[in-house]
Order: sequence, then C-alpha cells, then structure tokens
Amino acid sequence: MFRAALLGTLVAGFAGAAAAQSLRVGLAEDPDVLDPHQARTFVGRIVFTALCDKLVDITPELQFVPRLATSWEWGPDTKSLTFKLREGVKFHDGEPFNAEAVKFNIERAKTLPESRRKSEITSVASVDVVDPMTVRLNLSQPDVTVLAQLSDRAGMMLSPKAAAAAGANAGAKPVCSGPYKFVERVQNDRIVLERFPDHWNKGQYAFEKITYLPIPDSTVRLANLRSGDLDIIERLEPTDVKTAKGDANLKTASAVGLGYQGLNINVANGERAKNPLGQDKRVRQALEASIDRDAINQVVFEGQFTPGNQFFPPNNPYFAKDIPIGARDVKKAQALLKEAGVKTPVAVEVTMSNSPRSLAIMQVIQSMANEAGFDVKLKSTEFATMLNEGTKGDFQANQYGWSGRPDPDGNIHAFVTCKGGLNDWKYCNPEVDKLLDQARTVADPAKRKELYTAAQKILHEDLPIIHLYHESWIWGMKKKLEGFTPHPDGMIRLENVKMAS
Repeated sequence: MFRAALLGTLVAGFAGAAAAQSLRVGLAEDPDVLDPHQARTFVGRIVFTALCDKLVDITPELQFVPRLATSWEWGPDTKSLTFKLREGVKFHDGEPFNAEAVKFNIERAKTLPESRRKSEITSVASVDVVDPMTVRLNLSQPDVTVLAQLSDRAGMMLSPKAAAAAGANAGAKPVCSGPYKFVERVQNDRIVLERFPDHWNKGQYAFEKITYLPIPDSTVRLANLRSGDLDIIERLEPTDVKTAKGDANLKTASAVGLGYQGLNINVANGERAKNPLGQDKRVRQALEASIDRDAINQVVFEGQFTPGNQFFPPNNPYFAKDIPIGARDVKKAQALLKEAGVKTPVAVEVTMSNSPRSLAIMQVIQSMANEAGFDVKLKSTEFATMLNEGTKGDFQANQYGWSGRPDPDGNIHAFVTCKGGLNDWKYCNPEVDKLLDQARTVADPAKRKELYTAAQKILHEDLPIIHLYHESWIWGMKKKLEGFTPHPDGMIRLENVKMAS
C-alpha cells in the first residue's frame, strides 16, 4: 500500500514581484484544441501546465507529488485509488473544486465522443464521491499505471459548469483552475493567459501575463530570443546550443527526456519480415554491434543527447544498470553473421522520415553497418506515411522513437507485447507478456523494476527494437530568467520562476 505525503507549507515567494512581469514563450508549433480531454499535441501540454492544474505532478526524478490531490492511497488489491483533495481551490469561473468535479472530469474523459483520453484511463470502471473532498477510482483490474496518466491531461480539471455548457467546444475558452486563466487565442499567432488571483498557490507565480508564440523554424525562434522578442524557447536544436551559450544575454537548460529513438525491426508483420534481419536475432545482434552510439551523439547532436540501449534513459529509476551499453564491435558483428550462415553483405532497407535529422542519423548508421557486412539502403518518406506503412507491415526496418511517459509501462508495454497497440513489428514472446502484464499490477517500485529488468534482458537478446539514444529537451532563455527547473517531460513549469530586475 502506498500513500503520498502531503506537500509542505507553501511559501509566498513572488507576490511582490508579480506586479509588472510578463513572459513570452516561443513554441515549436501551434497547439491544437485547448481542451485537455481532446488535445494531443506536445506544445498544448506546455500551455496546459500554466492553464490547467491536475491531480498529481512529477518531479525531475519522476516521483509523483501532490497537486490538486494532497494524498492518495491504493486499495489492498490495487483495484482502487483514493484521493484526498486540496481544500479551498477554485476554478477560473469561481466554481469550487471538489470530489464532484473530479468525478465529472474523469467521466467526461471516458465518455466525451471526442475524448483522446479514453484509452489512458480505460481501467477506471467507476468513480465514487466518498465525501466532498475525497474521491475513489474503482478499477476494472489492477492497474498502477493510472496514477501516471493522472499526472498528465487525463488528470487535468475543467470547471464542470463551464465544460457542461460548452460540450465539445470547451477548448475555445477553457476554464480550468491553474495559476493562469485564458484570455485570448489567435490561431498560429498567439495564446495569451493572465494571472489567476484566486489560485491556491498564487504566491509562487511571478508573471502577470504569459504569451505563447508558435514559431516552427528553430533558427527564427532562436533569433527572436536573441533579439529580446522572446524570454524563453523550447526545443533549442543541439546544433544551436553553442550559439546560445556564446550570447552574453542568454543561457540554456536541458533535461534527458522520458523516451527513446531506435531502429524498429519487422520480425513477424507479413511478407516483408521474411528476411535474415527479421527472422534471425543473431543478424539483429550483429547490426547492433556495428553501431557506435557515442559517435552518433557527437556527429549528429554535438554531444547534447544521451546514448541508450533500453526503453528507459540512464537517469530513469527503471533503467537496468546490468544491461550496459556495449561498445561498437565490428569483429563481433561479423562473427554473428557468420554464425547465422547468411550471405554477406546482408541487404537491409530502413525507412525514415524525410527530416534532416533522420537523414543524418541514418547516414552514420549506414556507414557503420556497411563496414560490418550489411548493405543498408535508406528510404525517405513523410513521417505519417512511414507510420501508415509500418501498421501495414510494409517495411523491413524503420527509424523513429517514442516521446516517453513517466510510468515505465507507457514506454514498453504497447511496443513489445503480443497484442500491443503500437507493436507494428509483431514481436511476440509470452514470457515478456507475462512479465509486463504483472508489472502493471505491482505498486512497489522495487518489485516493478525487477519485472521490467527481466523483460528487458529478453528483449535485449531478441532485439525487435535496437535503441540508439535518448533525446534531451533543451531550452534557451534570457540570462535574467531565474528559477526555471528542467523536467524530463519537456514542460515549462512556471512555479518559482521570475525575471530578475
């Protein structure tokens, strides 16, 4: 049984500094709908971080911490999750936050036809209002992953009164309970929020106004930061870090992300799996042995990313230290190919998106693999087309990754279980399924890690996915911006952030 500790006493740190401060944030894209139950974009989540409070949040170390919920407790069989809620919280329309509001939001996320949260909380069978400030989620099966889902959009709370009135159009003028409330949106131009004076933690937020400006071109985004038209930008390109650090008025911050990038191998999805790479794990092991992950990081990313060989980055609590990243070993690769009895060079076609980054990565891998006995051909296409072809099994291998989730299940289960929704390569090993299904039912982190490590040892042998690296979120900002804490989910949290005078 797990019970979260209540957050300590809040300290009103910035109330006096807030009077005249505003913040301009450069986003890499324009968000989609500003309804947390319908939204699907990464940049939308950045806006929601200021606009919509959620039940729980994560620390940089991926620990769950109180937000609108002050504590939580699993039932003995992990088939229920009970939350104690924060007193005195108001929505932006003045309506009170309580257990009824949580019930409304969870049920809306499950039943709204346009909701994209349904699959995230599918295990929530019903919601009980225990008392005005206590709510219990009853689960259809043991599922400890639901807490992580509630640390993101599924756990964000809209005002029931406003959301019920707006229906599917709630995103046009979202009414949440975050530290900032919605003012206006001009599509592809700006989103403006203003300070919510009745927020339960208002003393920790220094800015009167937040303006989010979508600027897709990373070079233009950095230029606007350097000129003073922006105060902080997200997703600074690794190749631009040196420029930003060389500017006396700027500084950077980074955090290793939650996800990974890799080569996905078609092992059982139709006719295109019937080749040495798809049918013999020794050939896949040889391909992995031919790759120098450190070289990819240095050549393509100027050392800003993290080489990786697992579903979890090295800073993740679920990273398996006893599965170390092997050094490049061409002789080992050649020996494995000889053992497999395949004719060399082994033909391999890798599909990739038509982005400059993907091309640079694959050209490095192509050169390395060719030296070890492979003939790697590159097929460039639109990202959406690559995903569509992958679903159909029309690929031998492809290169893309996953943005990551705070709970380990979100990084692995859907990709490698026999019926996993994102398992386009159709890898299937009943022992892996057994371990990963069991991990969903165990609340003890140490016991869960044992299960994930055991599964990863099998996967590291079978190699349906050859992991390459873990991206870092990199931010550029004015040197005067103080208090920003990088998080591995890439969000811009504004608590304790201010602009020095």
